[in-house]
Amino acid sequence: MLKLDHLAIIAPSLELGADYIRERLGVEMPKGGKHPQMGTHNLLLRLGEDVFLEVIAVDPEAEPPTRLRWFGLDDAAAVQAAWDEGRRLRAWVARTSDFTGVLAMHGDLLGRQEQVSRGDREWLFAVADDGSLPLGGVAPSVMDWGVKGNPASSMPDLGFRLKSFQIEHPKMSRVRKLYADLDVVDPPAVMEGEQFRYMAEIDTPYGVKLLN
Repeated sequence: MLKLDHLAIIAPSLELGADYIRERLGVEMPKGGKHPQMGTHNLLLRLGEDVFLEVIAVDPEAEPPTRLRWFGLDDAAAVQAAWDEGRRLRAWVARTSDFTGVLAMHGDLLGRQEQVSRGDREWLFAVADDGSLPLGGVAPSVMDWGVKGNPASSMPDLGFRLKSFQIEHPKMSRVRKLYADLDVVDPPAVMEGEQFRYMAEIDTPYGVKLLN
């Protein structure tokens, strides 16, 4: 069983990601931390008791990792191209308490187990050998937080909440079947669209805002 854990904006730099969130949501997104195993860093915004928004980018000050980075971040040209096209919300992460079982069934799709950390937190995350997103981001990345659980409740509550999350895709029925096969609880709403993209409505102190 998989459940939405957080949404991910994949940015060419953390500064550009912060600018985008400031423009769209009207908030200075709080700093998260660094992931030494992946050579990345992030910003984090609480969107509820157990869901949050992440902006993630390559950390220019980090030592190069021993493997290719997650979220396809080593393909800088592709990250920049998607950003320039206005596709910033490009991934979502689902959590599970049966990480080994999920990878036993779907490892070819989701990737292999990696142990990752940020500060005093450690967790398991599935990453493809080439660092790419599962099915280009149509499928969720999968993780297990371990005993500490999802950190959203410990983040500052700035009054932002996830109102809706949906995917547009030209092969709507296949995406719905994928989420059913992965046993996703409350998956993104799947809509017919000319091209693949995600959209999230966020309740903010300034009204409902859209991320895409």
